[in-house]
Amino acid sequence: MAGNNNQTLGGNSVILRLEIDAARMNFGLVANIISSMGGDIIAIDTIHIGHGSSIRDITVNVVDAGDIGKISEAIRQIPGIRIVNTSDRTFLLHLGGKIEVTPKLTIQNRDDLSRVYTPDVARVCLAIHEDPDDAYSLTIKRNTVAVVSDGTAVLGLGDIGPRAAMPVMEGKAMLFKQLAGVDAFPICLDTKDTEEIIRTIKQISPTFGGINLEDISSPRCFEIERRLKEELDIPVFHDDQHGTAVVTYAGLINALKIVGKNIRDVKVVVCGIGAAGVAISDILLAAGVKELVGVDKEGILVEGETYSNSVKETYATRTNPKRVRGGLKEALAGADIFVGVSAAGLLKREDVLGMAQDPIVFAMANPKPEIMPGEIEDIVAVMATGRSDFPNQINNVLCFPGIFRAALDCRASVINEEMKLAAAEAIASVITDDKRDKYYIVPSVFDQKVVELLRDRVIRAAIETKVARRIPKEYR
Repeated sequence: MAGNNNQTLGGNSVILRLEIDAARMNFGLVANIISSMGGDIIAIDTIHIGHGSSIRDITVNVVDAGDIGKISEAIRQIPGIRIVNTSDRTFLLHLGGKIEVTPKLTIQNRDDLSRVYTPDVARVCLAIHEDPDDAYSLTIKRNTVAVVSDGTAVLGLGDIGPRAAMPVMEGKAMLFKQLAGVDAFPICLDTKDTEEIIRTIKQISPTFGGINLEDISSPRCFEIERRLKEELDIPVFHDDQHGTAVVTYAGLINALKIVGKNIRDVKVVVCGIGAAGVAISDILLAAGVKELVGVDKEGILVEGETYSNSVKETYATRTNPKRVRGGLKEALAGADIFVGVSAAGLLKREDVLGMAQDPIVFAMANPKPEIMPGEIEDIVAVMATGRSDFPNQINNVLCFPGIFRAALDCRASVINEEMKLAAAEAIASVITDDKRDKYYIVPSVFDQKVVELLRDRVIRAAIETKVARRIPKEYR
């Protein structure tokens, strides 16, 4: 996603190693079968040519991973061909995990050993004992973030547990390092107990300069983040909430410029009042939205009503100022913006037709959005999704590396609302007036200017709001 669901339906790659009997088999038949079943051959490598047979690796891309099995079965039916093995390139990439710990220097002699370990290391330990803040300059705390999950809300997969969540957390650690130079370590906890999660994170916190909460189900994630922010002196950031919110707002800044509307004058409908929906609403209200309506499976949220959890009841007290009632259709009447973090197929073309002129639709449910772009492309001014195969992907990767880079560099005690707004404005500013259009409202996650601009604006916001405990020299 968007938000806590950055999963997309990009291609799946597999390598089929085939032993082909040259006398009985025409390789063109294999290619035709793969193509007819939705596969796309992207590489053919000859591994061995012998008397009467050859072994070749065929790299095939498919949209749906399930097609791989169908293609393999069809090939097995062809006389003169044998599948030696099937290697899923994604699985191969994950063998042994995707990250490792490497030292910053090589221990080459006894003198080196004594200084990095015993006995000289004792002097460093005592220095930190005398002044705990020295941990920031003398240990990995200065540049290390914990990526913590309990595996209860992973991508679009739901509660798959801590072991199954680890590949996602490893991937996040890779992005931290590659995009912003932040060292991140994945930690998956084998508990769903709120108090136990809070206690465990507090106990490991001395090692880290920040905590990135990830894929923890709602509404527990709200309490976990709130308590940790109160009880720790390092920044705690639930990316599924606030990362999604920051990038969504960044996209809306540019979308509103395209349609020529002011954020203070628009009506916004947020569909899906979970972790991401609440955080998106919060940042939009902080940015100046006056009329925001939240819609959940229980309908439009209205102050005074009783809902399935207290988060929704509190949400209703600060939204829907006109006390509109009903469902999504009623909420969208005359709305300028739809933001969906809910489920596939909830938004209908007729609902969009009932919106205001030049409607903006951010359908960010994953893997399938609330409505497919092709269904409303002719009636929307700007469309965004959480998928990489459509323009304007709202992707948390645009936010979390840079925001933690900034927080670590100024040793922020928290990541506050002002810092989040600054982050969104920085992301939006990457796209200049001459480049902005309806298909380009958010930059590429690989655009190096994103982290650079985000770091600068977030540090300035931290200094202005007095949560920075260190002023980098370029800001003195």
